[in-house]
Amino acid sequence: MDITIQEVTGKKQMNAFLDFPYALYKNNPYNIPKLRFDEAATLNPKKNPAFDFCEARYWLAFQNGKVVGRVAAIYNKKYVERWKNNYLRFGWIDFIEDFQVAKALIDQVENWAKELGCTAVHGPLGFTDLDYEGMLVEGFEERGTMATIYNYPYYPIFMEQLGYGKAVDWLEYRINVPKELPENILKIANLVERRFKLHVVPMKSTKDLKPYAKEVFQLVNETYAELYGVVELSQRQIDYYVKMYFSMIRVDFITLIANEQNKLVGFGISMPSLSKALQKANGSLFPFGFIHLLTALKKNDEVDLLLIGIDKSLQGKGVNAIVLREFNKNYAKAGIVFAESNPELEENTKVQSTWQHFDARQHKRRRCFIKQL
Repeated sequence: MDITIQEVTGKKQMNAFLDFPYALYKNNPYNIPKLRFDEAATLNPKKNPAFDFCEARYWLAFQNGKVVGRVAAIYNKKYVERWKNNYLRFGWIDFIEDFQVAKALIDQVENWAKELGCTAVHGPLGFTDLDYEGMLVEGFEERGTMATIYNYPYYPIFMEQLGYGKAVDWLEYRINVPKELPENILKIANLVERRFKLHVVPMKSTKDLKPYAKEVFQLVNETYAELYGVVELSQRQIDYYVKMYFSMIRVDFITLIANEQNKLVGFGISMPSLSKALQKANGSLFPFGFIHLLTALKKNDEVDLLLIGIDKSLQGKGVNAIVLREFNKNYAKAGIVFAESNPELEENTKVQSTWQHFDARQHKRRRCFIKQL
């Protein structure tokens, strides 16, 4: 059956682009639907400050007048300058179980890459490291999280058939939260706190958090700088993320660590899992989606570990144990039983070694694919 490709150039096509995954994954117990308004804002050049240094194009695949696939291609000029790799990214890729549909979509991405003089195509990646990245290659029967992509098992098979191989992998862990922190971690936390004259920033509400919000993202820029594909967040992006995320976050699930001068030197950000709530909301806040989300934020037994960062001068000195101590203490009060680590680079063995002290299992793996042109 003939496949036709259309580039997204208008509102009607963008609506189709946004709507497709809700139909493709309807009633799938492992997929976590994204909030539609959030997806729309990310892909909109007028709203997403990443377009200050990115170009993007979007395509839809049709069969018999019906949408059967989609893909985005992103040319991140900051990435090219920072890493000296003239690569084009792909993301927001979804398709029915038909190899020719996947090929038609990827062909569009590769054709644009060649027009730009790129030497490779890699993905799934977003505009920034805070967007969704990595195609699921293991753990297809594990429920996803708000911060990750779910895809069917045939996706990576088709990517390999199209000549794409592994660039990097991310691992994910499901952790049973202990009622009491392992004694060795507790001792390290207390010792490091005294030795380096650190303290946990007291917070009762988001009002107490906001003065540190920009410092958090500045620390993200410093500590994540060498991770795969990362580019520094601009001030406009920092302002964008602060406004987007810090108004709905629970401060008892966040740990900020400061030194004697009250300068932020470490942080840990987590939040109650919204996976089940997002499945009930199915991409929409209205009429009842927001109720499911608010309920999950207040009453939950699962948590998503989102970000952790330690000042470079203190890395490898046990400061992360303070974050774990505070998390464990607050999780116990909130009745948290399980934690999802979310993606960690496979090569980041220091982070993964932390879970050896807990009852944890590595249950998902996702991959950034790459093809040299």
